Amino acid sequence: MIIEPKTRGFICITSHPKGCEKSVLNQIDYIKSKGKIESPKNVLVIGASTGFGLASRITSAFGSNSSTIGVFFEKPPLEGKTASSGWYNTAAFETEAHKEGIYAKSINGDAFSNEIKQKTLELIKKDLGQIDLVVYSLASPVRTHPVSGIRHKSTLKPIGNAYTNKTVDFHTGEVKNISIDACTEEDIKNTVAVMGGEDWEMWIDELKKKDLLSSNFKTVAYSYIGPKLTEAVYRKGTIGKAKDHLEKTAFTITDSLKDINGKAYISVNKALVTQSSSAIPVIPLYISLLYKVMKENGVQEGCIEQMHRLYTERLFLDQVPTDSEGRIRIDDWEMRPDIQEKVSQLWEKASTETLSSIGDLKGYKTEFFNLFGFNYDEVDYKIETNEIVNIPGLQ
Repeated sequence: MIIEPKTRGFICITSHPKGCEKSVLNQIDYIKSKGKIESPKNVLVIGASTGFGLASRITSAFGSNSSTIGVFFEKPPLEGKTASSGWYNTAAFETEAHKEGIYAKSINGDAFSNEIKQKTLELIKKDLGQIDLVVYSLASPVRTHPVSGIRHKSTLKPIGNAYTNKTVDFHTGEVKNISIDACTEEDIKNTVAVMGGEDWEMWIDELKKKDLLSSNFKTVAYSYIGPKLTEAVYRKGTIGKAKDHLEKTAFTITDSLKDINGKAYISVNKALVTQSSSAIPVIPLYISLLYKVMKENGVQEGCIEQMHRLYTERLFLDQVPTDSEGRIRIDDWEMRPDIQEKVSQLWEKASTETLSSIGDLKGYKTEFFNLFGFNYDEVDYKIETNEIVNIPGLQ
């Protein structure tokens, strides 16, 4: 079929297998160009098919030949209908890993469920014995609790008062004000239930009970803080409460791992174009301005660059550098005072008329469509492409 991008609001409902393959190959090439990385032998990535999770898996596998198991929830292809991009990403990743003799298997299903947890544990026990690193990188808007059966849905709302600020429709370039009503207590509880640390802790508890964690085991989950500019809708909003819970959970997990000298970390990463961030009001405009400034300063990074720096300059050092709250900070370049001061100045000037010159809306749109395998110069989108692609190591 001829596969074209079809958008519905802030998501793209089609994806291109050859474009997704190109994205993965670019990331693999980047990691290979950086040389050997010292990192754990056996790695479990929960949320492994896109974004930071995918980049973590690539960094482990192609930086240090690590055996990886990936867990994700993606839509497989049907005749005449494309798979979700994470499906094609994983197919490309596993194909390349297997070519090089690197162990890579995947499980597709609801990572919040007991069923998928148990299926993953059985695979680890059978194939790897123990896990040295768990990367927790889930980004789901809903969670059915495995004990209560309640379906929780997260929200993107400010706490206390309604919030009004500028945002951009990145499809049209229109900059306009948007108002978001304040959340309820129920909104906070639901968002924490979905995006907080409970499921991360459940995974680690189950792995430890089955003796599937090695001594000196590490686990890392990803978070975001961001600037004052976005805090009302992000860090001081419902998502922020969930991130607070996630970050506190790192200490709880570390306490539970003392007998195997294990440690749980939070890595605070930089703002990037993702399906999730595209749906958060204010964030697309902030990222458009941020990218412009970071590129001008030669410090712009994508997921793969961030994960390489996390692995080589933070997570696997004898002494892991953290902030006063115990968090690893690889958002340090984004949060540089000179970068943030310039972004704040541009924010005041941002309008529909000025954004094309003072921001990087073109770069934002390109990266958004790249997420789904589109806008790669090397891919011919006019030719027939087989939408049916299999993941070689899918269990």
